[in-house]
Amino acid sequence: MIIKRTNRRYGVIVVGGGHAGCEAALAAARMGVETLLVTISIDDIARMPCNPAIGGLAKGQLVREIDALGGEMARCIDEAGIQFRMLNRSKGPAVWSPRAQADKKRYHLRMIESLVKTEGLDILEGEVTSLLVDGSKVRSVEVGGSEIVECEKVILALGTFPNGLMFIGDDAIPGGREGEPPSRALSDRLAELGIERRRLKTGTPARLKKDTVDCSKCIEQKGDEEPLPFSFRTTERPKNMASCFITYTNEATHGI
Repeated sequence: MIIKRTNRRYGVIVVGGGHAGCEAALAAARMGVETLLVTISIDDIARMPCNPAIGGLAKGQLVREIDALGGEMARCIDEAGIQFRMLNRSKGPAVWSPRAQADKKRYHLRMIESLVKTEGLDILEGEVTSLLVDGSKVRSVEVGGSEIVECEKVILALGTFPNGLMFIGDDAIPGGREGEPPSRALSDRLAELGIERRRLKTGTPARLKKDTVDCSKCIEQKGDEEPLPFSFRTTERPKNMASCFITYTNEATHGI
């Protein structure tokens, strides 16, 4: 359930409400551990701000492995998907990879529903600013710079937020993602604890308003005629509701 404050002691505290954080919190709670998921914004749990898709080469296999272990991503995308394709069909079955384009708002709401309904799982909105340790053992987390929540274990699923930087053209702007601040305090605390930090980079393409694109000049890519679900527990075949459209760059594009 969603809570405002807590004085409880938890077996597991999960920091971060992205894909990994949601799965970690659900797994812990379903194993009977009293679990707290702390996220900066409940409205952004399982948000898909970049390419709104699940699966793809290697990633599709990973989602199905998570599903086989009782995870939730596969079931969410089966309900929130708008186009399903099996990639690499021209090659052997060992490298076939499922991918689905998502209605990202519906996916977000479906994952929140799963979290809220899970017994033994609380959700707290706030920023974890520090870890309190005793020797090599975490004893509690600090939320919002003041609230202390005790725990046995902490799982960090921080995504792009620790000391995050966004590069837009020549500008570098602090942020976890567009419109959201980075997590600096926790990142600095991890460095104090001797945990080495490295910066990874991901690129996000520009977004185009659909009605400004002449799709008749693009190559239409439809979903599979007989789409397959991601989850082994999904009993109904998912439906394709949208096409993708392919474009290519050329020498003139490269010259810009």
